[in-house]
Amino acid sequence: MTTLKEIGEFLATLWTVWAVLIFLGIAFWALRPKNRKRFERDAKIPLNDER
Repeated sequence: MTTLKEIGEFLATLWTVWAVLIFLGIAFWALRPKNRKRFERDAKIPLNDER
């Protein structure tokens, strides 16, 4: 029979793996060449003076 401690350790491991996968997915999405122009354009938004 599994104890709550074993279940907690398993969930902690699962959470770590899940967080790493989410991080890698976001990093892959952000670094794709397809998104480069969009991010360059968005980076200039604070510098635009449209008043």
